[in-house]
Amino acid sequence: MDTVMTIAEIKAQYCSEWVLVEDPQTDEALDVQAGKVVAHSKDRDEVYRQAAKSPPKRFAILYTGTIPKDTAIVL
Repeated sequence: MDTVMTIAEIKAQYCSEWVLVEDPQTDEALDVQAGKVVAHSKDRDEVYRQAAKSPPKRFAILYTGTIPKDTAIVL
């Protein structure tokens, strides 16, 4: 998984999964545009464990699925 992938490629390959992206390339709004996928899983906690076990210097965690309408997001 050393290949830099675009966000479209990441979403297509890891549909409805949590994805740990190393060295994310972002736009002005800090939205991830590309990066190296270092871990992925349907289980969010598994990706968080991987990030905690061996944290990259710069990383982002993404969910590539659709969030249900009645879900609250806390930042």
